[in-house]
Amino acid sequence: MCGFILLWIAIGMMLMLLIRNMFLGLFIIVLCLVLGYNLFCKP
Repeated sequence: MCGFILLWIAIGMMLMLLIRNMFLGLFIIVLCLVLGYNLFCKP
């Protein structure tokens, strides 16, 4: 599971190198956090 998480963190870092707009990057981060919480933490 940790390897899978580290893979996606690395992919996210590569995407942020391509996305120069900081506000768009922050929006994507918040969206992913909210989706992750809804998918994995709610019963």
